[in-house]
Amino acid sequence: MAEVGIDLIKKLRDISGAGLGACKEALSITGGNMDEAMKYLREKGLAKSIKRQSNVAENGYISVYRHSDRLIVVLQLACETDFAARSEVFKKFADDLALHVAAAAPQYKDVDSIPDEVLKQLKNEFYEGLEEKPKEVAEKIVEGKLSKFYSENVLTEQRFFLDESKTVKDAINELVARLGEKVEISYFYKFDVKNGIYFSP
Repeated sequence: MAEVGIDLIKKLRDISGAGLGACKEALSITGGNMDEAMKYLREKGLAKSIKRQSNVAENGYISVYRHSDRLIVVLQLACETDFAARSEVFKKFADDLALHVAAAAPQYKDVDSIPDEVLKQLKNEFYEGLEEKPKEVAEKIVEGKLSKFYSENVLTEQRFFLDESKTVKDAINELVARLGEKVEISYFYKFDVKNGIYFSP
């Protein structure tokens, strides 16, 4: 498989709505060809949310996960119709996501929710000690570190705890394909006696 940069992967993710892992796989298999990568994602059913990205997800379900009196997660999963919001498959997925947040402790809902100043600080830290390396090599190292940061701290980029062969974003896109409408995470709160309160808008 061909090596592809994080910028190209993120570009395909923005266009397709598929997860970073799926986009990286598609670009690697197709040698970095965006059109072929999109075709690959469509064939796998991971780009079906493209036409629905402009739709409004104004219905949804709020899931609450509680672990004794020490940890509570509140997560809202949004969709387009009340019919989908009331379906058992939708509510179960929201409950699974709340449990995932409790277990995996993400800091951010998605990559776009990371503040610009945080990304800038991260890049500066990752570039430290790379001054003597060629620019292309340094950029590749930083891209790898950013990708690792996303996979560890961003909910949609984390490996889904129920099936680690896919990311949370991949699992959401599969639900989109199944329901035939837009699905997105509106927010999550995490109340932790040990670590305090965390909110991801």
